[in-house]
Amino acid sequence: MAAKDCNGVRAAAKNVAVVFGVTGLVGKELARRLISTSKWKVYGIARRPEVRPIQSYNYHFISCDLLNPLETQKTLTLLEDVTHIFWVTWGSQSASDMQKCCEQNKAMMSNALNAILPRAKALKHVSLQTGMKHYVSLEGPFDENTVRFYDERCPRVSRIINFYYVLEDLLKERLGGKVAWSVHRPGLLIGSSERTLYNFVGSLCVYAAICEHLNLPFVFGGTRESWEEFCIDGSDSRLVAEQHIWAATTDEIYSTDGQAFNAINGPRFTWKEIWPSLGKKLGVKVPQNMFLPDFWYAEAMKDNRQVWKEIVAKKGLIQTEMEDLANWEFMDILFRCPVKMLGSRDKADRLGFRMRYKTLDSILYWIDYMKDEKLIP
Repeated sequence: MAAKDCNGVRAAAKNVAVVFGVTGLVGKELARRLISTSKWKVYGIARRPEVRPIQSYNYHFISCDLLNPLETQKTLTLLEDVTHIFWVTWGSQSASDMQKCCEQNKAMMSNALNAILPRAKALKHVSLQTGMKHYVSLEGPFDENTVRFYDERCPRVSRIINFYYVLEDLLKERLGGKVAWSVHRPGLLIGSSERTLYNFVGSLCVYAAICEHLNLPFVFGGTRESWEEFCIDGSDSRLVAEQHIWAATTDEIYSTDGQAFNAINGPRFTWKEIWPSLGKKLGVKVPQNMFLPDFWYAEAMKDNRQVWKEIVAKKGLIQTEMEDLANWEFMDILFRCPVKMLGSRDKADRLGFRMRYKTLDSILYWIDYMKDEKLIP
């Protein structure tokens, strides 16, 4: 057995990670954190090339379409030295509550496991990322008078289609009690990526830039419940990445039956309390009446592709299309979500995971990060 440091974490031995979804919000952060020490070599997997490649002798990017079994087999069979798998990707060609989405995501993971498992004899741990939708249905019926704080023991929602369940079951079946694995369930992911469908910070920043450019008020469009009440937990990409690594390298919590952890910041927030601070940070005009229930982002922002091009050119930003960073339909869903998605982090706390963030601080950090990357003004 490898030697341990004072925190019970495996040390000394060279670990080799493969990060599926390395261009996403958490995938990029995972890769950066792993290669920051000499203990790790990292293979980063994504279908499309990186926009700004990670530069490190310990990092190797591999382009692969996981829905293509022949390409996956040919590309990944060389990864015989893998000790840890981090699965932070998903196929988004279909809506997440459709059977086709389940089939696509199962095929992606099956193709990857078929290529890696027979040859990766030193594999120690597989880490899967899903989300808080594990606990809820957005289809109703909804009990508006009940607020639940979901913990990892809560049962699956029996009446819905959810590809999260499919991937968990596939891991349990394929690992067969021989390899430890964990599942991580973040809330609203907060980070930076040009390759993420549900990119909240990117959407927020593009919206603010358009408001500033067109001299529009920076308003919150959604339901009053979403505006005034605790409705969702923030999950900083740094925290989620660190929790993946913690679960994958801490002997005391290894489980071949699978361990699930909510991956959330900790302190709760309301949009009402943080919206003025967001507007100030982004340099936009926040009106006295910030809450507009009839304002829909998809409708108000849909014709601003050319405006974003003008902003990119004027400010000397990295060339992106508006849709690379912003998803207006996602903003409308987020701010009008009919059910609260609030989780407990008691289990992770009890087992020794200490990282916490205030969600406002997380958003402000990633705004600065995107500015430094020249993605936003």
